[in-house]
Amino acid sequence: MSEFKCSRSAFLKTMGGVMTSAVLSSLANAATMQTQAPVVGSKKVTSDFKGEKAKVFFTRHIDADHLKKLYALINDEVKGKVAIKLHTGERNGPNILPRDMVKAFQQSIPNSNIVETNTLYIGDRDTTEKHRKTLEVNGWTFCPVDIMDEDGTVMLPVKGGKHFKEVSMGKNIVNYDSMVVLTHFKGHAMGGFGGSMKNIAIGCADGKIGKVQVHAVKDINAPWDEWPAKEHLMETMAESAKAVCDHFGKHIVFINVMRRMSVDCDCAGLSAAEPTIPDIGMVASTDILAIDQACVDLVYSLGKDKNHDLVERIESRHGLRQLSYMHELGMGKANYELVDIDL
Repeated sequence: MSEFKCSRSAFLKTMGGVMTSAVLSSLANAATMQTQAPVVGSKKVTSDFKGEKAKVFFTRHIDADHLKKLYALINDEVKGKVAIKLHTGERNGPNILPRDMVKAFQQSIPNSNIVETNTLYIGDRDTTEKHRKTLEVNGWTFCPVDIMDEDGTVMLPVKGGKHFKEVSMGKNIVNYDSMVVLTHFKGHAMGGFGGSMKNIAIGCADGKIGKVQVHAVKDINAPWDEWPAKEHLMETMAESAKAVCDHFGKHIVFINVMRRMSVDCDCAGLSAAEPTIPDIGMVASTDILAIDQACVDLVYSLGKDKNHDLVERIESRHGLRQLSYMHELGMGKANYELVDIDL
């Protein structure tokens, strides 16, 4: 596909169906909580794609207890040494996930720790020394944090990709038996949105080689808005994420937390735009495409008066191409069943 149109109607046509109309109509017409988060109207809501459905579990509560409840529904294949892939953020970032919630969650998973990699851009985390100081500032001190590219890199194969045959990752990724991808779902300056796919695509690629690969950067000194973007970036991200998913196989699971969803990533730190969309809740799945698809649908379900800024960010960056290309790569199911665990 040479060009993926950014509009939602084009996206639906490309994906071959009317996307999750049951989800959207249910959420759009449902009562809201005090936070104005959408309420799913029935125990199980099913998307309109054909074929086998992935399960995506949903709660409107954002706290440690519900995070652990979601995890218990998807963790059957999480075994051995567990990497919790978390975006730990720039110093004092106002939108990163609450430390106490993550601490309680991590401490409930035996033999686990947080994993990260250094950044490509110059900031608070582009060297291991600065990164470790930032981890302290942001309060990620309750468990070991493995900066996976601290001691080198490893190449993971990309099966069926058109851009890569392999991608450079932080070397320590191979030391883990399982991965829990705990993601703050939000907007992103280049990707449109950052969900589970972006978290591992950029977040597991090492800072000096892998991130250059994924961004297809020829001159890293060029302004970031001159780097390749739109469809190309969405596709290279998906291929990088596929390498991680293929590496862990069935031993990788995904949780997206939909709170303080700025149009900017947690990479932006204190400069991130204030969120204008209400908090929605949390979702969990063993399917990376289904979970990011469900989050996008939940955002769209809110209506223009609440979601305008985030939707504009997603579409202006061609972010929906993340979903269609994951579908083309066979990374998961676009057809999903949203299961409300609060009912």
